[in-house]
Amino acid sequence: MRIFARDLAPDVTEDDLREAFREFGQISFVKINREEGMDADVKECSAMIGMPITLEAKAAIASLHGKRLKGKSLIVNEAGVR
Repeated sequence: MRIFARDLAPDVTEDDLREAFREFGQISFVKINREEGMDADVKECSAMIGMPITLEAKAAIASLHGKRLKGKSLIVNEAGVR
């Protein structure tokens, strides 16, 4: 299952996300997308996280949505679902 996490802190790393999601199960990939603003600051930061076991992915979504990571509350959903 693919998980979409948005509103991430601009300095979040793949390791930060792996550590947060690892508690719930196996992670197949983490891909961070940083959109830069006009002054080269990060305007928006999001990530796609792959978890091969649906039950584990759903547990991660339920537990991590709204949790703080590096000072920002995570918005975590199944990819393609708002």
